[in-house]
Amino acid sequence: MHPALEAIRQSTIGTPFENELWLVGGAVRDEMLRIPHDADFDIVLRGSSAELAKFLYKNKVSRIPPVTYERFGTAMVQVENTQIELVTARRESYESGSRKPQVEPATLEEDALRRDFTVNTLMKNIHTDELLDPLGKGVEDLNAKILRTPLDPVATFHDDPLRMLRAVRFRWKLGFEPTKGLYGAVKQEAHRLQIISGERIRDELIKMLIHPTAADAMRDLMKLNLFEQFAPELPPMVGVDQGIYHHLDVWDHSLAVLENVTRASDERPLILRLAALLHDVGKPDTHTVDEQGRIRTLGHEAVGADIAEHLLRRLKFPVQDIDDIALLIKNHTRLGFGPDLTASAARRLVRDLGDLIPTFLALVAADRAAHKPGIKGPNLEQARDMIEQVQRESPRETLVSPLEGGEIMDLLKLPPGPQIGKWKNFLAELVLDGRLKPGDKQEATAALLRAVAE
Repeated sequence: MHPALEAIRQSTIGTPFENELWLVGGAVRDEMLRIPHDADFDIVLRGSSAELAKFLYKNKVSRIPPVTYERFGTAMVQVENTQIELVTARRESYESGSRKPQVEPATLEEDALRRDFTVNTLMKNIHTDELLDPLGKGVEDLNAKILRTPLDPVATFHDDPLRMLRAVRFRWKLGFEPTKGLYGAVKQEAHRLQIISGERIRDELIKMLIHPTAADAMRDLMKLNLFEQFAPELPPMVGVDQGIYHHLDVWDHSLAVLENVTRASDERPLILRLAALLHDVGKPDTHTVDEQGRIRTLGHEAVGADIAEHLLRRLKFPVQDIDDIALLIKNHTRLGFGPDLTASAARRLVRDLGDLIPTFLALVAADRAAHKPGIKGPNLEQARDMIEQVQRESPRETLVSPLEGGEIMDLLKLPPGPQIGKWKNFLAELVLDGRLKPGDKQEATAALLRAVAE
């Protein structure tokens, strides 16, 4: 038993709470499937969750004062550094246009009916280890690997539209098959997802993306019209031809890139996967066909970076993550299909991408592998070697003008203004071109005076 659950079990022996506390949901499901449970715990009881939370805090089992939500019959405690939600068994009813239910106490069986899927209705008593299948379907569906809602799926998804995203996530995380009619109900109720906050959608999306089956989940989100509700920028990618270097349309190519990066090793996998999913999101808006019938998507990198930024901001992703993803998208064609990477170009990559270089290279490799078979580009191993050499010889912070603005003003007897920035950029370009050693103020001074004299 998890230490947090054991602490609650021990502290409630000999109290009115003994034998009344039932672990419910994913923790029971995952234990039966013998897979790690990587989420918090939920405990349901027929009594008052607020009273249990107060008891645990008073007896120093919970480290935080109880956070209670009396309207919903829930309370939050923290035991052994683990967050645990305590829930009074309840039934729910919903008003049209709202996701917030009206709540009243109920039996464990009635509580199970309000949950998302039958495999999440299983309960285990933390004192006796008794397994309870309140609806008589949970164990059977778990063994058959079937995803089924306790009630009619239309009603279940209408009441809490986030469950539609959870249906997709559980299908691919657990390898379960949706029961007949479940995905049809998702398509029917997809529009309801618009009432859900960006933060809650973001959290579900992240859980899908960090799983190895991310591309499959994204494919379902598109087929079920769910992207239309919270990411309308993505559906236009479907069916957009890309020309001679590709054998897939923009959407299927993006999924292939996403699938490739799930096998890549990177310190920031979520950033890499979002960049993979969105790297060509600017192509529909820049798609043209010239007089020779050649397809062009000129500037799709900058357009895509802007689209991705707006989308991720709407879903409330952290600002730094948004900036990094946009930077990767804006630069993802830098290695292109031209000649091998030069030292000068490598310095510019190091300057522009900094710590994102490994993620950038992983994205480029995944993108390259998703192009039409047989299409060749620059040698990526050569590019990696060149970048590593530049990073050893010229760290990013040195790839700037050796002279500060004040030093340039003193040398040229100039007041502050655009001219100073112009000369700083001039010297920085010399460093990037390899014609001036990083940090060499003497050579920089001579180069600046020569340029002014010319």
